[in-house]
Amino acid sequence: MDVRATDAQQSQYLSFFIDGEEYAIGILQVKEIIRYETVTKVPTTPRWIRGVLNLRGLVVPAVDLAAKFGIRETPVTPQTCVVIVETDLDGERTLMGVVADAVSQVLDFRPEDIGEPPPFGTRIRVDYIVGMGKVGKKFVHILDIDGVLSAAELMAVTSATDEPVAEVSGSAGVSGSAGATEASS
Repeated sequence: MDVRATDAQQSQYLSFFIDGEEYAIGILQVKEIIRYETVTKVPTTPRWIRGVLNLRGLVVPAVDLAAKFGIRETPVTPQTCVVIVETDLDGERTLMGVVADAVSQVLDFRPEDIGEPPPFGTRIRVDYIVGMGKVGKKFVHILDIDGVLSAAELMAVTSATDEPVAEVSGSAGVSGSAGATEASS
């Protein structure tokens, strides 16, 4: 699979915790990490979309991965953070926020440190995992963040509300431009 080959070539990943398990995403997709603060709820969205946040005038959707994975909603603690990632939505680079219990560390993986994801037994959909990174005696789930935050799933959400994402985000009262489709440089 092309995604696996690309991810295997990348050596650095940001790891974070969701319900006691460690996950990682390619560091090249991480734009910044912010503290979980004000998130404006958006009506008629699934529970895994926490709402939108104002990132220096940009409207950025905040996705609760624990809720999306069917585990539970992430409780907000002083360590709760939002990892701002740049993801590909139908060929367009888009900023999204990923809510995590806490950020852990930046991990360096050699290609031989990354194994295939198991075909069963994970708490999340196997197609969300591009590999298992070996850290000492344990493994870290390496996520395909583009797949997790795919346009198909987001479009299913917006078609249920009969509003495009930009209009839903803009109606939430967060100041700024349509922003969710703008990428920072």
